Amino acid sequence: MKARRTPWWYYLVAIVIGAAAGFAVTALTVSSEFSMMGAPWVVPVLLVALGIYVFFEAYQVHLYVKGDRDDIDPIRAVNTLVISKALALAGAALAGWYGMQLVMSLSHAEAQYYRTVIIECAICTVVSIADMVVGIISEWLCQLPPREGPEHPKTMERERKRKLAQSRANKTYNKLHRS
Repeated sequence: MKARRTPWWYYLVAIVIGAAAGFAVTALTVSSEFSMMGAPWVVPVLLVALGIYVFFEAYQVHLYVKGDRDDIDPIRAVNTLVISKALALAGAALAGWYGMQLVMSLSHAEAQYYRTVIIECAICTVVSIADMVVGIISEWLCQLPPREGPEHPKTMERERKRKLAQSRANKTYNKLHRS
């Protein structure tokens, strides 16, 4: 299995999709009695807890990769990588979602309901951006060091030294047996 880093533009696309959805929901809420704006206070708390958990797991994988930890289940390491990627993309989408609700609610700040929505959305936007950053960092922490294949400079240098030592040993051997 070969895992690649998530391209930067995936986060941008997630933010745009989240912002478009936030715009649509806010426009619908403003023009009707239906309300999906804001977020209950449990949402940012859960997002912070999730970010802490993912970072902790990614740090454990990083310790194993560095050699500071003896053993880790490979499935756990792969799951941590997947969760890190998911946290980063979900954080980006939620930042767009709550950020757009925040921007669109600012013009109605004089109403008590919208003031509450603005506060909730501001907190959720900041937490979502933090989760996106934690996800990106956690993905980096799960990264394995590059393999030293046959074309790697260190491998080539070791092979050159091995051949040189072997040729010196052969010359010494030949000198001893000729005399």
